[in-house]
Amino acid sequence: MQLPKYSAKDFGKVAVLMGGESAEREISLESGKAVHAALTQSGIDAHAIDYKPGLCNQLVDNAYDRVFLALHGRGGEDGTVQKELELVGIPYTGSSSSASALAMDKVKSKSIWHKAGLSTPDSIEVNENSNWKSVAKKIGLPVMIKPVREGSSFGAAKIDRIEDLFQAWINASQFDDRVMAESWITGQEYTVPILDDKVLPIIKLETKNKFYDYDAKYNDSDTKYICPCGLDESFESDLGDVSKEACRLLGVSGWARVDLLVDSNNQEWLIEVNTIPGMTSHSLVPMSAKKAGITFENLVKEILLTSFKQ
Repeated sequence: MQLPKYSAKDFGKVAVLMGGESAEREISLESGKAVHAALTQSGIDAHAIDYKPGLCNQLVDNAYDRVFLALHGRGGEDGTVQKELELVGIPYTGSSSSASALAMDKVKSKSIWHKAGLSTPDSIEVNENSNWKSVAKKIGLPVMIKPVREGSSFGAAKIDRIEDLFQAWINASQFDDRVMAESWITGQEYTVPILDDKVLPIIKLETKNKFYDYDAKYNDSDTKYICPCGLDESFESDLGDVSKEACRLLGVSGWARVDLLVDSNNQEWLIEVNTIPGMTSHSLVPMSAKKAGITFENLVKEILLTSFKQ
């Protein structure tokens, strides 16, 4: 992207959609406020809007030229609002409605990666009638139980005992009527930010918790974010290539963040792709961009530029 080609006026009137009705509402509001402030500081005519379903016709009525999507979770990151915007013809940041829906569905995305030969932990969908002994036998213990279509680790739990699986399903099903059991991979956690098909510096995540859960992400001051991540340069490049391929297979474009694990044999395991990563003060993409010499203000403008490719 060549930012100097664009003046503030070229972006026109911009709606920053945030909030929504998902479990990630509060995080989305933080992201949206930060994005709106950065755009405004850049002289762009940006307006912060708390999204509600059916709002897109109002955007047309009020002559908005494009949308910066700062929505997280279901209803905002799963293709719903993207489809609304496509129907009314307003360009927006990030991936298409179909790619967003696919990336949000962890079962479908993992199936596509598996068929393409990319490594991702085994998983199956579970429900209240599942035979938990069979689940444990097929997936192994410990196991990760989590919603199929949710972010920020809401409802996710590492389970070590068969007798705890049903309760874990109950907890996860509060966030989504579809729940999955995923093989537990022991390894180091990494996240790979991608901006306009370019891999930004990879971040290694270290937490005292069982995994990088909601508490580690948003509440624990002891969580460590290591960037540069300390990997061999060649291996880090390989992780970037795998992450880009994971996005390509799902049709993800514009920007994204790929979460993965690396085990003791240096085998990478794809976990998920986030099509609208957080943009808060403690979010990972801004952290990585800063390490690459990209200010938050310029990062926001580069993401907004992805709306020109719709």
